[in-house]
Amino acid sequence: MDGLEPKSASSATTTWSIHRYDGSEVLPAQDDIAIEAPLTIMLNGEEFATLVYTPSDTVDMVTGFLASEGLIRFVDQIESLTLEEDRGFAHVKLRQLHQLSREMVSKRFIGSCCGKSRQFYFHNDMRTAKTVRTKLSLTIAQCFHLMRELQDQSAEFRLTGGLHNAALCTANELLVTRADIGRHNALDKIYGHILRGRIPVKDKILAFSGRVSSEVALKAAKIGVGILLSKSAPTDLALRLADDLGITVVGFIRRNHLTVYTHPERIVECTQGLKS
Repeated sequence: MDGLEPKSASSATTTWSIHRYDGSEVLPAQDDIAIEAPLTIMLNGEEFATLVYTPSDTVDMVTGFLASEGLIRFVDQIESLTLEEDRGFAHVKLRQLHQLSREMVSKRFIGSCCGKSRQFYFHNDMRTAKTVRTKLSLTIAQCFHLMRELQDQSAEFRLTGGLHNAALCTANELLVTRADIGRHNALDKIYGHILRGRIPVKDKILAFSGRVSSEVALKAAKIGVGILLSKSAPTDLALRLADDLGITVVGFIRRNHLTVYTHPERIVECTQGLKS
């Protein structure tokens, strides 16, 4: 298409010829645009799912997606994973594919767990989301620091304004960042990196640019991370799930304000306030 100049097959951005009005005149310019592409996952030779994503860190995303859907728990369960990114395919062969796990993907489940308010909408969420137990705590200053670090490292977002960013962190620094047009894809890329690198997560944190939906809260629980930081708002279902699953959600981390929604005992100043 005229005007489109992809930087590379695995780039997250492309350049588009535009006309920009600056308040006084219209001028021709170049603009960076987030790439959106389909990826069909072929599982043991059969079509399994098609995702729309940003074509970067694709192996991490496919690995994380399979784990999120309950099809694998460990990266060793993947016998082979090959990409045809120019055609939009990922070919995955699992050592053992349980038919029940495959059939339950995206199948609705309505009910509560253990008499609590926890509501799972899909069977595989019920099977794979686990209660998180961590003794990790953060100060408010550390929350601000990690969110600033995430924003400072989000070069592709600054270029396009069209990508979500996620990071795996310690209390003091970002370890890895991933970007995608989809919130869930960015987290799956983080999850896949964790699995492939066999990274322990009991002392880790997720920092995130997007809204905390129920799907985001569930992915944090599946990953096993007990603190989720976001610059945006949560939904009520996300908070009910996070409360039941033991996840601290801190949202609206902007400038010098933030809101602690669930499990405030992991934020030092909240604990001090409760004791005083």
